[in-house]
Amino acid sequence: MIYLKGYPAGIQQRAKELLEQKCLHKHLLQRYPKCHQYSSNDQLYRYGLELKQRYMKKSPPLKRITFDPKVSVIHHALGLNAHITRAHGGKLKASHEIRIDPCFKRCPEAFLRMILVHELAHLKEREHNKSFYQLCQHMEPDYFQLELDLRLMLTWQEAEQKALY
Repeated sequence: MIYLKGYPAGIQQRAKELLEQKCLHKHLLQRYPKCHQYSSNDQLYRYGLELKQRYMKKSPPLKRITFDPKVSVIHHALGLNAHITRAHGGKLKASHEIRIDPCFKRCPEAFLRMILVHELAHLKEREHNKSFYQLCQHMEPDYFQLELDLRLMLTWQEAEQKALY
Protein backbone atom coordinates (compact mmCIF):
# COMPACT_ATOMS: atom_id res chain seq x y z
CA MET A 1 0.00 0.00 0.00
CA ILE A 2 2.69 2.37 -1.15
CA TYR A 3 0.29 5.24 -1.96
CA LEU A 4 -1.00 5.33 1.62
CA LYS A 5 2.39 5.19 3.35
CA GLY A 6 2.13 8.51 5.22
CA TYR A 7 -1.44 7.98 6.43
CA PRO A 8 -2.46 6.75 9.90
CA ALA A 9 -2.65 3.00 10.51
CA GLY A 10 -6.45 3.17 10.86
CA ILE A 11 -6.89 4.55 7.34
CA GLN A 12 -4.46 2.00 5.92
CA GLN A 13 -6.28 -0.83 7.71
CA ARG A 14 -9.70 0.34 6.45
CA ALA A 15 -8.36 0.56 2.89
CA LYS A 16 -6.93 -2.96 3.21
CA GLU A 17 -10.29 -4.26 4.42
CA LEU A 18 -12.13 -2.62 1.53
CA LEU A 19 -9.62 -4.11 -0.91
CA GLU A 20 -10.00 -7.59 0.56
CA GLN A 21 -13.80 -7.30 0.42
CA LYS A 22 -13.49 -6.04 -3.17
CA CYS A 23 -15.48 -2.92 -2.18
CA LEU A 24 -12.90 -0.16 -2.60
CA HIS A 25 -13.67 0.46 -6.26
CA LYS A 26 -17.41 0.46 -5.57
CA HIS A 27 -16.91 2.94 -2.74
CA LEU A 28 -14.94 5.29 -5.01
CA LEU A 29 -17.43 4.97 -7.89
CA GLN A 30 -20.24 6.05 -5.57
CA ARG A 31 -18.33 9.20 -4.67
CA TYR A 32 -16.95 9.93 -8.14
CA PRO A 33 -19.19 8.34 -10.80
CA LYS A 34 -18.06 10.26 -13.91
CA CYS A 35 -14.78 10.95 -15.69
CA HIS A 36 -13.80 14.44 -16.81
CA GLN A 37 -13.97 15.51 -20.47
CA TYR A 38 -10.46 17.01 -20.80
CA SER A 39 -8.77 14.51 -23.09
CA SER A 40 -6.52 16.76 -25.18
CA ASN A 41 -3.63 18.94 -24.09
CA ASP A 42 -5.47 22.03 -25.38
CA GLN A 43 -8.51 21.27 -23.22
CA LEU A 44 -6.28 20.59 -20.22
CA TYR A 45 -4.40 23.85 -20.79
CA ARG A 46 -7.63 25.87 -20.91
CA TYR A 47 -8.94 24.15 -17.78
CA GLY A 48 -5.69 24.81 -15.90
CA LEU A 49 -5.63 28.46 -17.01
CA GLU A 50 -9.21 28.92 -15.76
CA LEU A 51 -8.12 27.70 -12.31
CA LYS A 52 -5.01 29.88 -12.41
CA GLN A 53 -7.00 32.95 -13.47
CA ARG A 54 -9.54 32.40 -10.73
CA TYR A 55 -7.13 31.90 -7.83
CA MET A 56 -3.63 32.98 -8.85
CA LYS A 57 -3.85 35.94 -11.22
CA LYS A 58 -0.50 37.39 -10.15
CA SER A 59 1.50 34.18 -10.43
CA PRO A 60 3.97 33.69 -13.29
CA PRO A 61 2.46 32.80 -16.68
CA LEU A 62 2.24 29.17 -17.75
CA LYS A 63 3.72 28.22 -21.08
CA ARG A 64 2.17 24.75 -21.21
CA ILE A 65 -0.03 22.27 -19.33
CA THR A 66 0.11 18.80 -20.84
CA PHE A 67 -0.46 15.13 -20.30
CA ASP A 68 3.14 13.90 -20.48
CA PRO A 69 3.97 10.18 -20.76
CA LYS A 70 7.34 10.84 -19.10
CA VAL A 71 5.53 11.65 -15.85
CA SER A 72 4.55 8.45 -14.09
CA VAL A 73 2.58 7.45 -11.03
CA ILE A 74 4.91 4.47 -10.83
CA HIS A 75 7.73 6.91 -10.06
CA HIS A 76 5.59 8.64 -7.42
CA ALA A 77 4.73 11.68 -9.54
CA LEU A 78 1.14 12.57 -10.34
CA GLY A 79 2.26 15.76 -11.97
CA LEU A 80 5.33 17.92 -12.31
CA ASN A 81 5.85 21.64 -12.21
CA ALA A 82 8.79 22.48 -14.45
CA HIS A 83 10.57 25.81 -14.03
CA ILE A 84 12.72 26.21 -17.12
CA THR A 85 15.34 28.96 -17.36
CA ARG A 86 17.04 29.73 -20.65
CA ALA A 87 19.66 32.30 -21.54
CA HIS A 88 18.75 34.67 -24.39
CA GLY A 89 21.56 37.07 -25.07
CA GLY A 90 22.53 38.54 -21.72
CA LYS A 91 19.13 37.89 -20.14
CA LEU A 92 17.57 34.87 -18.47
CA LYS A 93 14.08 33.89 -19.59
CA ALA A 94 11.98 31.71 -17.30
CA SER A 95 8.97 29.67 -18.28
CA HIS A 96 6.69 27.41 -16.30
CA GLU A 97 5.08 24.17 -17.41
CA ILE A 98 2.80 21.68 -15.72
CA ARG A 99 3.01 18.06 -16.83
CA ILE A 100 0.51 15.43 -15.72
CA ASP A 101 0.62 11.64 -15.98
CA PRO A 102 -1.58 10.57 -18.94
CA CYS A 103 -3.29 7.96 -16.75
CA PHE A 104 -5.34 10.90 -15.48
CA LYS A 105 -6.95 11.41 -18.89
CA ARG A 106 -9.62 9.07 -17.60
CA CYS A 107 -10.32 9.95 -13.99
CA PRO A 108 -12.94 11.95 -12.10
CA GLU A 109 -12.70 15.70 -12.64
CA ALA A 110 -12.21 16.26 -8.91
CA PHE A 111 -8.95 14.26 -9.02
CA LEU A 112 -7.65 16.15 -12.05
CA ARG A 113 -8.55 19.46 -10.39
CA MET A 114 -6.74 18.38 -7.21
CA ILE A 115 -3.57 17.59 -9.19
CA LEU A 116 -3.76 20.90 -11.08
CA VAL A 117 -4.32 22.82 -7.84
CA HIS A 118 -1.28 21.10 -6.36
CA GLU A 119 0.92 21.98 -9.32
CA LEU A 120 -0.44 25.54 -9.54
CA ALA A 121 0.36 26.05 -5.85
CA HIS A 122 4.00 25.27 -6.70
CA LEU A 123 4.08 28.46 -8.79
CA LYS A 124 3.92 30.39 -5.52
CA GLU A 125 5.31 27.92 -2.96
CA ARG A 126 8.11 25.60 -4.11
CA GLU A 127 8.16 23.44 -0.96
CA HIS A 128 5.42 21.30 0.57
CA ASN A 129 5.03 23.47 3.66
CA LYS A 130 2.13 24.89 5.64
CA SER A 131 1.69 27.85 3.26
CA PHE A 132 1.65 25.49 0.29
CA TYR A 133 -1.16 23.36 1.73
CA GLN A 134 -3.12 26.43 2.83
CA LEU A 135 -2.99 27.67 -0.76
CA CYS A 136 -4.13 24.26 -2.02
CA GLN A 137 -7.08 24.36 0.39
CA HIS A 138 -7.92 27.91 -0.67
CA MET A 139 -8.22 26.76 -4.29
CA GLU A 140 -9.84 23.40 -3.43
CA PRO A 141 -11.49 23.24 0.02
CA ASP A 142 -11.71 19.40 -0.16
CA TYR A 143 -8.06 19.09 -1.14
CA PHE A 144 -7.04 16.63 1.58
CA GLN A 145 -10.06 14.36 1.08
CA LEU A 146 -9.49 14.36 -2.69
CA GLU A 147 -5.83 13.51 -2.20
CA LEU A 148 -6.74 10.57 0.04
CA ASP A 149 -9.41 9.34 -2.37
CA LEU A 150 -7.01 9.62 -5.29
CA ARG A 151 -4.45 7.59 -3.36
CA LEU A 152 -7.15 5.02 -2.61
CA MET A 153 -7.94 4.82 -6.34
CA LEU A 154 -4.24 4.29 -7.14
CA THR A 155 -4.05 1.62 -4.44
CA TRP A 156 -7.04 -0.18 -5.96
CA GLN A 157 -5.54 0.06 -9.46
CA GLU A 158 -2.24 -1.33 -8.24
CA ALA A 159 -4.02 -4.25 -6.53
CA GLU A 160 -5.94 -4.96 -9.75
CA GLN A 161 -2.71 -4.97 -11.77
CA LYS A 162 -1.10 -7.42 -9.34
CA ALA A 163 -4.16 -9.67 -9.51
CA LEU A 164 -3.81 -9.88 -13.31
CA TYR A 165 -0.21 -11.11 -13.15
